[in-house]
Amino acid sequence: MDQGIIIAILATAVTAGTPILYAALGEIITERSGTLNLGVEGMMLVGAVSGFMAAYVSGNPWLGFGAAMAAGGAVSLIHAFLTITLRANQVVCGLALTIFGTGFSSYIGKPFVGIPLKETFKPVEIPFLSDIPVIGPIFFNHDPLVYISYLLIILLAFLIYRTRWGLNLRAVGENPAAADSAGISVSITRYQSVFIGGMLAGAGGAYLSLAYAPSWLENMTAGRGWIAVALVIFAMWDPYKALLGSYIFGGVEALGFRLQTMNVTISPFFLKMLPYILTIVVLIIVTRETKTRKVGAPAALGQPYHREDR
Repeated sequence: MDQGIIIAILATAVTAGTPILYAALGEIITERSGTLNLGVEGMMLVGAVSGFMAAYVSGNPWLGFGAAMAAGGAVSLIHAFLTITLRANQVVCGLALTIFGTGFSSYIGKPFVGIPLKETFKPVEIPFLSDIPVIGPIFFNHDPLVYISYLLIILLAFLIYRTRWGLNLRAVGENPAAADSAGISVSITRYQSVFIGGMLAGAGGAYLSLAYAPSWLENMTAGRGWIAVALVIFAMWDPYKALLGSYIFGGVEALGFRLQTMNVTISPFFLKMLPYILTIVVLIIVTRETKTRKVGAPAALGQPYHREDR
């Protein structure tokens, strides 16, 4: 295969993996606090439609991006209230949130289906860096939201591993009773993490409707939210590993598109299945790993906390 084709596939992998990366980073923050949110798909859809509507009305994609993050965060607070305040089952609430987000986004976005967006995020070359052979075209010839995702990984890793807030977050996720005894508010910490996770899921949805495929289509996330949830396990709740995992999934999707353009005699339906097949394979491998060693999951993940129980 020609080097130019390989570089094009890898560059497309970065683009295709970016919405998954945003959502996965948000879910890492959420789960680090011990809260499991399976409503990522729904939050991404609400973010995608809200971002598109705001960008279409205002003519400014940055306003759309901000609106998407706000919408994703607002929807996540529903999950936070049910699971943290009311201590409802986190799995059930997450699934309900996905169903709600899917239906709500389809309802409010119906008038905007098929309407093109005039102003979108376009690729911007970074001087000097984009001229580096191989690396430049792959990583530094994209739209601004891709570059923001690079900075976001560094920021989140710093917050999680190098700040008091990150220490409190990990303490709440590992042992909320001990964290509570040390004066850390478990509820506030979990509310914060769920809200941040919702904002980043909304940002992932906005990337789809404002940059990757600037339009609004019902269910345009196409299961990327579920891939993001699986990716959190693959990344062992680490932002840097989430970067690698996102681009692997994006690469599989990009490879499928490339094979179709090369007229390879493979069913297009099978090619569309590849990212989801990879998701299943990853979950099987990780599940086998958990039998032999701890993979980094927060000890209190999915467990509601009630102060009187300690």
